[in-house]
Amino acid sequence: MFVAGCANFPLGAASDSGRTTEPAAVAEGPAAPEMFRLANGMDVVVISDHRAPVVTHMVWYRIGAADETPGKTGLAHFLEHLMFKGTDKIAPGQFSKTVARNGGQDNAFTSADFTAYYQAIAKDRLPLVMEMEADRMTHLKLTDKDVLPERDVVIEELRMRIENEPTAQLQSAMNAALYGNSPYGRDIIGVKSEVEALGTQDALDFYARYYTPNNAILIVAGDITSAELKPLAEKYYGTIAPRAPTLVRKRPPVTWPSEPKRVTLHDERVREATWIRSYPAPSSAAAGTRDSAALDVLAQILGGGSTSALYRSLVVRDKVATAVQSWYRGDLLGAGSFSIYALPRVGGSIATTEKAIDAELARFLAAEIDTDELERAKTQLIASATYARDTQQTMAYAYGSGLTTGLTARDVYLWPDYVRAVTAADVLAAARKVLDARHAVTGELLPKVKP
Repeated sequence: MFVAGCANFPLGAASDSGRTTEPAAVAEGPAAPEMFRLANGMDVVVISDHRAPVVTHMVWYRIGAADETPGKTGLAHFLEHLMFKGTDKIAPGQFSKTVARNGGQDNAFTSADFTAYYQAIAKDRLPLVMEMEADRMTHLKLTDKDVLPERDVVIEELRMRIENEPTAQLQSAMNAALYGNSPYGRDIIGVKSEVEALGTQDALDFYARYYTPNNAILIVAGDITSAELKPLAEKYYGTIAPRAPTLVRKRPPVTWPSEPKRVTLHDERVREATWIRSYPAPSSAAAGTRDSAALDVLAQILGGGSTSALYRSLVVRDKVATAVQSWYRGDLLGAGSFSIYALPRVGGSIATTEKAIDAELARFLAAEIDTDELERAKTQLIASATYARDTQQTMAYAYGSGLTTGLTARDVYLWPDYVRAVTAADVLAAARKVLDARHAVTGELLPKVKP
């Protein structure tokens, strides 16, 4: 389940057959979003927040790196870059400059399951950004002159973010080992040799197939109501005819490791060791609200800060580590993971740190969860979610990522209630299902061994 306020952790119409074309609050309360669907199939989510005359406008496409055709990896992220290259109305590079001249900010991002574009701007400028975003949904112009230099930019980004970052290389290798042949086992930015071969027609074909309103979600958070947004959405987006069928994702299930795996990397840029272990886990959507919330609480109890069980034992008591953290990643459509990270103390042994973690996990699984510990973890998570609702972008992201990865709007809105309902038995059951080292991938990042 999405942990509001945490960028790396991750609402609804239910299934397509259950959607309505009229606005309907999905839950009681002033912050409950409203949803409706345009005649062309584009879903719309409205998150009202009237404290300031500003809005965050987002368009999410149900297409990500995991949906790419084998041999054409990197296209989802590449097209994200190319969407800023212009149309007949907007010259290349002018989209962001126009937003900035009007006092706003904009950006875009790609994940395994979605690609999204957003602008944060004054409410009276909302029609402007809606018109521009709708324009590039249908009239993007691409030529070799624009595409090929941008491909070089993406390749340089790949070098900087993956090839020149030892931790990213370790994570990449661990993902490949954990997810195997699943698309989740490769980097979102793509395989370098395949990115180098991408061309203008590849981008245009991808754009024509997936950038269609019936494959998109409009989310607007801020000083606006559903009644105010609906005529704007119909004016700017509702007139766009679908140009391709709605994407129906049919992915094979992930085949988890049948035995424990270990990935060890040595790098001359590394000064101190890093230890990471990732366990197979269900996605939030697959786990369901009860088990997903229990996994979030488990991560908070084990490694959610300086009061967590692993921190108290490894850092404070035994002093074998300088940092330790755990997290549940459920924000993928087809699979998830549960991970633990530790930095051995300076001059210490990574083997000693791993042994201490295994001992603490064994103790945790064999004991009863302390009531105060459980309540403290739940309070911390709920407080984080409450604070996150003060930020338009965070809430809009929560709903967008949830809707594109199998959750409903109700799931996200009621997440604090699901956390409140978690029991000690729920947490232990989740821990015993997930913390199985027989199928885990353990990673070690170590200084380069001198000859």
